Amino acid sequence: MPLFEIETEAHIIITWADDAEAAAVAVAKAYPNETPIRTTKRPRNTWVISKAALGIQGPTDPCSTARDCLAKAAGDKVQAIRLYMQNTGADLDQARKVIESNMVMGW
Repeated sequence: MPLFEIETEAHIIITWADDAEAAAVAVAKAYPNETPIRTTKRPRNTWVISKAALGIQGPTDPCSTARDCLAKAAGDKVQAIRLYMQNTGADLDQARKVIESNMVMGW
């Protein structure tokens, strides 16, 4: 199954799909308020993100709670921050940092 890169106004989504149309359907399910503006079939079955390009140094420690909040919020950062604050009792600044850092790491 090919790997597709679908860009919307707010996200770049990487997904496996049978074809570009199926990839667009996957995006519509996950992000119903966003329209794909570019769909690219990746030449290989692997996706690599450069930590240096994202400004990340050293080992990373993804937070499963933050990633769960992002999934429940369908990628809506503000809603994910609210959910994280509710789930953990973190203040706004802590929640924002955790959610944003997990978004950068490709939740």
